[in-house]
Amino acid sequence: MATNDKHCFGTIFIFLLLPLLLQFSSGKGELQLNYYNESCPRAEEIIKETVTKLYKQHGNTAVSWIRNLFHDCIVKSCDASLLLETTKDIVSEKTSDRSFGMRNFKYVGTIKEALESECPSTVSCADIVALSARDGFVLLGGPQIEMKTGRKDSKESYVSEVDEVIPNHNDTMSSVLSRFQSIGIDVEGTVALLGAHSVGRVHCINLVNRLYPIVDPTLDPNYAQYLKGRCPSPEPNPKAVEYARNDRDTPMVLDNRYYKGLLSNKGLLLVDQQLASDPSTTPFVEKMAADNGYFHDQFSRALLLLSENSPLTDEEGEIRRDCRYVNGD
Repeated sequence: MATNDKHCFGTIFIFLLLPLLLQFSSGKGELQLNYYNESCPRAEEIIKETVTKLYKQHGNTAVSWIRNLFHDCIVKSCDASLLLETTKDIVSEKTSDRSFGMRNFKYVGTIKEALESECPSTVSCADIVALSARDGFVLLGGPQIEMKTGRKDSKESYVSEVDEVIPNHNDTMSSVLSRFQSIGIDVEGTVALLGAHSVGRVHCINLVNRLYPIVDPTLDPNYAQYLKGRCPSPEPNPKAVEYARNDRDTPMVLDNRYYKGLLSNKGLLLVDQQLASDPSTTPFVEKMAADNGYFHDQFSRALLLLSENSPLTDEEGEIRRDCRYVNGD
């Protein structure tokens, strides 16, 4: 090969290699599958084992994991800011009315302790939130999905943004769809994610507006009677155990019975029933009601999109030693 040819080949090789070198030297990492393979090989296995153990002891934890992911990731970033407690410098996101009814936060600490015992200061609380939701989905009847990791934990709370970005149960469907679209989740994915209402329960305080002073005419009369039995007062005590379920047949299985109920005017919350009446969402409700596999596929897709919303990586965040507090507090 002539000298000039060698020089040309070398120039081309360096030109092609440069973007790759910049990627590694920029300090900006990306989420990836099996992120902890070298630093903590059993990380995902430990999370799965602990989530399963907690589920056997407290079945409702599986619902909490999924709700944690939603409340954490839709607010700013998937960064475990939700888990921070109030301190002199921080007001917890858990103090917001939007966090009403959330529970089982202490069990995140149980998972964190198991990981710290194996690999100190290695696995982020943000990844615990994400992976526990993935494993909780399986325990609730969903398929196993691959989820990327490598998130870092936030050093601040975003309580001032919680009310603005987490949809309310009485919001219009257009506003709910707009909020999800702003983080890259389309209409089909939004309809699927709201299917999480298939499991767990809702406190009466969030649904009495559909029962009193008059029953919402979009409610099935028999279902409305059931709801009145669960919520006999128009002013329920927020601290009392007064609740109703969207799905009374399979309340701890995340399945498409939720959508079948919507088509029968048995949506628990106003936002649920709107899914079946809004022209942009109705076709997806009908399709998910007819095909549980399709619902699971779309829920899996949307869950992954949600879990990857603006994660903190590398130096943008930290690995909290205690998920409740920023390091140093």
